Amino acid sequence: MFVCGLTGGIAAGKSTVAGRLAERGAAVIDADRLAREVVEPGTPGLRAVAERFGRSVLTAAGDLDRAALGGIVFADASARADLEAIIHPAVRALSTRRMNEAVTDDPERVIVYDVPLLVESRGAGDFDVVAVVDTPRETRLRRLVELRGMSEAEAVRRLDAQAPDDVRLAAADLVVDASGTLDDTRRGSDELYDRLRSLSARKASGSSASTVGGRS
Repeated sequence: MFVCGLTGGIAAGKSTVAGRLAERGAAVIDADRLAREVVEPGTPGLRAVAERFGRSVLTAAGDLDRAALGGIVFADASARADLEAIIHPAVRALSTRRMNEAVTDDPERVIVYDVPLLVESRGAGDFDVVAVVDTPRETRLRRLVELRGMSEAEAVRRLDAQAPDDVRLAAADLVVDASGTLDDTRRGSDELYDRLRSLSARKASGSSASTVGGRS
C-alpha cells in the first residue's frame, strides 16, 4: 500500500488538486469527512462525545451540535484533548479500513490522504510521501477575501492560525504550485499523480519508495 499525505494552507488550492487526483484514479480519503462520519448519529463516537460532554452538545434530533461542542473545547485545552482522544482513534481506524478497501482490486493504486492540518497535528511519519499544495500567502489572502467573502482581518486570522508556509514546505517531498490558472494547477496535479503512481509501482515491486529525490 502506498499512501501520500496531501496538505496545503487554506485557499491554497488543495481541493482542486485532490479532485484532479481522484479523476486520475487515486483513492482520495478526506480526513475532515472521516471526522464527521465517526460522530454521526448512532455511532460509538457520538455516544462517547455525549457521555463526556453531556446532552447539551446534541441537537433535538440527536445530531452533534458542532457549535455547542466548539464553544466548550476551544475554551478548554483539557476538554479539547478529551475530544481528540475520542475522535482521533476512530478516524485512524476508519481511514485504515478505507485504505485497505481502496487497494482490494489494485495493489498499486495511489492512496491520497487529504489532511488540511497535517503539519500542525498529524505529522509526516505515517506516509510514504508528503505532497504540499503551495500558493503564496498574498494570493491565498486575496482568494479568501475575493472568493470566499471574508473580511481582510478574518482572512489574516485564518492564515495566522495555520503553520507558516516555510514550515509546511519543510515537510514536503513533493510540491504542487497552485498559484497560477486552474489549467496550470490541473497540469501540476497530473504530474504529481504520475509521480505517485510510479512510486507506488516501485513499492509494490519491492523497490524502495523513499528515494523521492527532492521536490518537483
